[in-house]
Amino acid sequence: MASFMEAIRKVASKFSKLSAVPISWKEIGVLQQTLVSKVSRSGVSLHSGACTTATICPARAGEGRFFVCGGHRIPASVDFVSESPLCTTLCRNGTMVRTVEHLLSALEAVGVDNCRIEITGGNEVPLLDGSAKQWVQAIEEGGLCIAKDDNGNSINKRAPFVLEPVHLWRNDSFVAAFPSSTVHITYGIDFPQVPAIGRQWFSCLSLDSSVYTEEIASSRTFCIYEEVERLRSAGLIQGGSTENAIVCSTNAGWLNPPLHFDDEPCRHKVLDLIGDLSLFAQDGHQGLPVGHIIAYKGGHSLHIQLLRLLSGSH
Repeated sequence: MASFMEAIRKVASKFSKLSAVPISWKEIGVLQQTLVSKVSRSGVSLHSGACTTATICPARAGEGRFFVCGGHRIPASVDFVSESPLCTTLCRNGTMVRTVEHLLSALEAVGVDNCRIEITGGNEVPLLDGSAKQWVQAIEEGGLCIAKDDNGNSINKRAPFVLEPVHLWRNDSFVAAFPSSTVHITYGIDFPQVPAIGRQWFSCLSLDSSVYTEEIASSRTFCIYEEVERLRSAGLIQGGSTENAIVCSTNAGWLNPPLHFDDEPCRHKVLDLIGDLSLFAQDGHQGLPVGHIIAYKGGHSLHIQLLRLLSGSH
């Protein structure tokens, strides 16, 4: 592992001088999409514990993805990310919506480029089973169609292509993006204090809706049993349970098996990464950068920092 990380450092160090914006937006030969009809899902929210409902509605081409919470509109954009523990939060003019990453992951991967997401019952997206599987099912239920603007015209979808390597380090954690002709994701995690998890790597050589649905979407969020009480005392994971997360003990291993995959925790980190990187989207275009994204022991904060580096706003 040490040799792998050193290799990443050496490659990245060769490209330490970056242009102002190391990405280029290019058309990818498809049209922007939206839903045919609105769909809703309700459930307990992870941190507040409130029962909330998310209703995903069709939107016009060029509108992009945006939340409506308490009557206020919050674009699903990196420009509105607010620092928060254990989830991704969007905030605009004092109104926030929390834990958006699983829903946005599904929307980005399956191709819902434009939609209005109405949140009721609280300010947090329902957790459902802790994965993105039910969001994918909801999208399939609503159906996809070509989005049209106010004049009835469609819009060619563009994607951000990584032009040159960028990288960020935080202690022994890192995230990097390298040029590639396709979306390629490699993710590593390491929990030496929890043998049942240990060190895991997952790599996705290309990403489309079928790969996402079959290999990533059903991976659930996970937590360490010995940390639960501390997190709840801090006002977090009030709605967490064995119904919406997989729980692992440092001594006893998995408390609510079976896992969907042997490396389910690592795959869930990929799910989170896709949701966070979707926030690069603008005006209904793709958010997920086309490149080889490599992360090790990352998290929401590091994912967002990568987007800001790619946008030149770091």
